Amino acid sequence: MARVLCITLNPALDLAFNLDVLVPGSVNRPTSAQLEAAGKGVNVARVLAGLGHAVTVSGFLGADNGAPFELAFAKYSLTDAFVRVPGETRINAKIAEQSGRVTDINGPGMPIDATHLQALIDTLNTELASATPPQAVVVAGSLPPGLSLDDFSELLSYLNASGVPLWVDTSGAALNAAIATQPAGVKPNENELAAWAGADMMSSDARLTAAKRLHESGIANALISAGAEGVLWVNAHGAWQATPPKVTAKNTVCAGDTFVAGMLHGLLNQHAPEQTLRFATALSAEAVRHVGVGTPLAADFDSLQQHTRIRRLDDTITEGATL
Repeated sequence: MARVLCITLNPALDLAFNLDVLVPGSVNRPTSAQLEAAGKGVNVARVLAGLGHAVTVSGFLGADNGAPFELAFAKYSLTDAFVRVPGETRINAKIAEQSGRVTDINGPGMPIDATHLQALIDTLNTELASATPPQAVVVAGSLPPGLSLDDFSELLSYLNASGVPLWVDTSGAALNAAIATQPAGVKPNENELAAWAGADMMSSDARLTAAKRLHESGIANALISAGAEGVLWVNAHGAWQATPPKVTAKNTVCAGDTFVAGMLHGLLNQHAPEQTLRFATALSAEAVRHVGVGTPLAADFDSLQQHTRIRRLDDTITEGATL
């Protein structure tokens, strides 16, 4: 299996509540609660490690509450290369209702200064220059306070210059900055794509047009997620659409991170495009059924793959798992 470096610049302790219905202004009693060391890059790392890859995690962690992360890294067999900075890593609250609606309350994160950023670059340089360098780098999540868009662009350009395929999953102005550096892959949702393209993304044709434009701008793997409507993937070999199996969505928080990890797993193992997209889409669908990332060890995972519809957008349709 491959070695992967996953970078989370603004990690969090995720406090997830499951409720029947959220009633604002009232006392709400959840049916369950879970506190977990997280952040988009950490979530991607967990999935990849579970699939057998050797994963190193890095970014910024608060020195005052690092213990939950250290325990999680040991539990999931992740190599810890995080830079510790003064203060506490933020706490994010995720409130999931039976309807599938999720309310996020995200903390801002710890302030980062130039000294912290240089320490991270030094750490990443060690990882990239090691005797067994990573075969892919993932940068996922939001930016912490103090890290400017220029800083972020320079960091991505530095990572790109290493020659290791770089995947970025972020949003807003950070996504636009990332696209401009031409990483190997990005995964905006339809709203994020609309903001970048400056056009409405309500139709599948509009999304496909924008995905092709994104690929033509220098993104080798342009991936567009549209929830239950599925995923578009445009690369140098063509365009595909995946429609996920029907599942009861309970918590969508980790679905995108699971999908990115599933795609990287297939690409790193040189699986066929249809197989790669089917696996990642089914794994993401598995994730929305519960709190946390998706797992291929679910008893019905083969069925989820078989009910994932993959369509090459030249009207060639591939049905059923091709593992």
